[in-house]
Amino acid sequence: MSEKKTDQTNVGFAFVYPDLDPADLQKKRALLERPIEPLVPSETSTVAQLLKSMQGMSIQARNLGRCYEVLEGLYADPDRPTVFLGLAGPLVAGGLRQVIREMIEHRLVDVVVSTGAILYQDIYQARGFQHFRGSPDADDGALRDLWIDRIYDTYVDEQGFGKTDTWLGLLADDMEPGVYSSRQYLDHVADQLDDEKSIVQTCRKYGVPMFAPALNDSSIGIGLTEHHHRCVKFGRKGVHIDSIQDNYELTQLVAQSPATSALYIAGGVPKNYINDSVVMSYIFDSNPEGHRYALQVTTAVVNDGGLSSSTLDEAKSWGKIKKNAKRAMAWVEPTVALPLLVTGALQDQLTRDRSRIDLTWSGEILEKLSHKQPS
Repeated sequence: MSEKKTDQTNVGFAFVYPDLDPADLQKKRALLERPIEPLVPSETSTVAQLLKSMQGMSIQARNLGRCYEVLEGLYADPDRPTVFLGLAGPLVAGGLRQVIREMIEHRLVDVVVSTGAILYQDIYQARGFQHFRGSPDADDGALRDLWIDRIYDTYVDEQGFGKTDTWLGLLADDMEPGVYSSRQYLDHVADQLDDEKSIVQTCRKYGVPMFAPALNDSSIGIGLTEHHHRCVKFGRKGVHIDSIQDNYELTQLVAQSPATSALYIAGGVPKNYINDSVVMSYIFDSNPEGHRYALQVTTAVVNDGGLSSSTLDEAKSWGKIKKNAKRAMAWVEPTVALPLLVTGALQDQLTRDRSRIDLTWSGEILEKLSHKQPS
């Protein structure tokens, strides 16, 4: 006896899905053209390979993979865009000091725009002090009794901070009284350091300008306030850091660059300074296209409308990011994301043949921006 064939038309969910018309069927096929590509650990031997594999995954793995794709395009661009690095958050406290320093040494970045705290904590370590592993569950009252300051799960010696604050103020005492940009002051500080692992010293060594537009909002500002107090107390002129001069100098770097790009680690003041320098370029009769490449790694929440988390697409409306820029954002905490991106770039030797930026300053005037091959 033969089996009766089942009519598949009305079995299960089949009756729910009517046939699509040819146009919709084509749309569906296009949307379902690229399957997710699972990561295969046994076939992944380098961080660079890991990041490239992530491009076929989903969620923040794909976003981080896209960030690496932006880096690949950026460093292959024949116009050699000037790379502005924006730094915010507890990056040195989190253990990224050497990651950032190697970005400078290996020509991944040309200009550093940072919070004062990051550069201060680098200086603190350059003077022989350390960050220590602690606990977010510590008894903070007990830490206070021991002059230990806590940054989440990291401890620092407040007495070391105090000595460093005062030292920075005394350095200003030795400078010719006048108005300076944060770049000029930080270059002077770098000249007094003796630590090859220092971010600040490495920037100075390779001619990478450093800006800390909110310098007063850090322990560097505390040291400079000590300096200012001595000037007021003894009726003498002193050093004044002008954040508008920072604007002026940073904007010249944008105006004289054939193209620009931005790497935002977290967000904050550095992100906006780098972006506003594009807008302000009209001052120098320049009409920049907006950053040609941009990436950001952050954990800031987009929904609050704040600057730190504002998307790179939003920046297009301001003219800060080019309309067809290659861009990517990953919501990954920077102590995880940045080491992966930098290690991958170094493993792939993305900047092996990249020239260094060569700047000629006359006070606050950028007389010339050129490039030179590394020796």
